Amino acid sequence: KLLISKKAHIILPTHRMLDAASEAAKGKSKIGSTLKGIGPTYMDKTGRNGLRFGDVISEDFVERYNKLKSKHEEMLSQYKGFEYDVTEYEKTWMEGVEYLRGFEFIDSEHVVNKYIDEDVPILAEGAQGSLLDVDFGTYPFVTSSNTVCAGVCTGLGVAPTKIGDVYGIFKAYCTRVGSGPFPTELFDERADYIRERGHEYGTVTGRPRRVGWLDTVILNHVRRISGVNYLSLMLFDVLSGLDKIRICTGYKLNGEAIDYVPSTIADLEKVEAEYIEMDGWSEDITGIKSYDELPANAKAYIAKLEELTRTEVAVVSVGPDREQTIIRKNIF
Repeated sequence: KLLISKKAHIILPTHRMLDAASEAAKGKSKIGSTLKGIGPTYMDKTGRNGLRFGDVISEDFVERYNKLKSKHEEMLSQYKGFEYDVTEYEKTWMEGVEYLRGFEFIDSEHVVNKYIDEDVPILAEGAQGSLLDVDFGTYPFVTSSNTVCAGVCTGLGVAPTKIGDVYGIFKAYCTRVGSGPFPTELFDERADYIRERGHEYGTVTGRPRRVGWLDTVILNHVRRISGVNYLSLMLFDVLSGLDKIRICTGYKLNGEAIDYVPSTIADLEKVEAEYIEMDGWSEDITGIKSYDELPANAKAYIAKLEELTRTEVAVVSVGPDREQTIIRKNIF
């Protein structure tokens, strides 16, 4: 049932080498790349040099691959002291390409829009956090694509008028992998507590994620940009056992109160988070099946989030299993 878009760009082995070389050259200014070659692939995409999946089935694919590889090798030669060898990885990569030839390649925008015309329900899931959006995130500590709702339009070829409900999925606390500003970051035993209970380690890198209190300034920033209709609160059970829980409700920048995310990293790194503090709960909520069964303080936390975001929390997750999901409103 897996269909692959012919327009999807391919990450070459040398893209990963370029990623690693560029990150190493930044030294202390590195952005925390996953080193998977995503950034250099986007550079080739916008530079109109990239290879797409539709090219895999063309007769001159190997020739085009070698041409782009040579270009990358020339670029890599500019990074003095950076050594690499893609021989083994390239062999495995080519085997992967051959395997993928067995799947069906499609013109995805035509297929998706055909489903839309036939009123087939479609759920599009974005990748990465909204603050990693290349335009509206914490630039330059971002990824190379649009991770907000608009990415559905540009990524799938769907018209903005076809977007239905937008579900904002967020954790009961904030996390970040790698460098970048983090106004509500914690550095004490509470950070360790949340990190361990939430298994907050990078999926790709295995690196410990930075942890902090929930930031409704950022949450509202994303809600506005993506047009979020409903919120889905994840990892709510991780907060169980904390005596006091804080929620960031605003910032102070140079002594002035603001309720928005500053556009420059310099300003975002200077903001002071303003908090409200709420009583926590000690009960284990992982087996709770309905909202009414939640501890009073847990329900108060959710009610406060709805007040601060002016958006209904429709889904509450109290554990990693599908059954550990409280549906307050059946948005699906």
